[in-house]
Amino acid sequence: MRKLGLIPFALAYTISAASSADYPDHPIHFIVPQAAGSATDTVARILAAELTKELGQSVIVDDRPGGALTVGLDLVAKSLPDGYTIGMGPIGALAINRHMVAKLPYDIEHDFQPVALVARGHLLLAVSPTLPVTSVNELIDYAKKNPGKLSNASSSSGSPGHVGGELFKFMTGTEIVHIPYRGGPPALTDLMAGRVDIMFESLQSIAPFARDGRVHALGVSGAKRSPAFPDLPTIGEAVPGYQAPTWTGVIAPAGLQRPILDKLNAAINKVLTTDAFKQKFTTIGDEPAGGSPEDFAETIRADSAKWADVIKRSGAKLD
Repeated sequence: MRKLGLIPFALAYTISAASSADYPDHPIHFIVPQAAGSATDTVARILAAELTKELGQSVIVDDRPGGALTVGLDLVAKSLPDGYTIGMGPIGALAINRHMVAKLPYDIEHDFQPVALVARGHLLLAVSPTLPVTSVNELIDYAKKNPGKLSNASSSSGSPGHVGGELFKFMTGTEIVHIPYRGGPPALTDLMAGRVDIMFESLQSIAPFARDGRVHALGVSGAKRSPAFPDLPTIGEAVPGYQAPTWTGVIAPAGLQRPILDKLNAAINKVLTTDAFKQKFTTIGDEPAGGSPEDFAETIRADSAKWADVIKRSGAKLD
């Protein structure tokens, strides 16, 4: 009887092994927790097109914005961990909003499996053409001489641009009023018109406006200069220690079999090295990342701890 009892287990193991060996044998559902045309969506579509070629199955992007990025991530968390539903996990969803939303419908550490970090990017600090400053140092001096009079627009409360601005204020000892918008485009429109003064925004979103002078670029938020703007200094060159890089990566539901996880990770890492991918990323200003699932998990952990501290000091909340 004990031998018979092992038959269901052995059969399940055989089926599981076969499914991972055949993976993928039908299209993959790729959930993006932001709207079409967003920075995260842009990266996802570039990645999906190349992964489709590498995996031999369609990778179909499905934008599910809403709920401060929780709608899309909740769908990923509650999907079967079979490799056929994956998601895009931007820094805002995995390392920032968790400290601002009172109750998330999932646990980031326990309900998701990091697959691979896909892209690293920058925020670009830009000012309105009407503001009489041409450098980060001049902005700091102006803000200190006019406490509470400058406004910092962001695409939303809890966005990387919001917390990047809060970190800037804390490190420079300046008082600047945060004004959240419902998306980047209306905030950029008001920045160009001079209705708000400064903005920390995703480089790929704001770059066209900076290049043609509709906003004045002062610096980028990463540890080193951006290849897309090699002559533009980092904010850290004026504010030592300041770093507010952006990133996004692929996540899956927790419980994903290691063979499938490894296959997805290897495919993503291979795609990131292709000339086609690098060329597209050069255009948008992000940089390919890569690495192991464990590398991505550590990035999430480290940045979550960093932004938890910034958000606590600022008192920022999301309903």
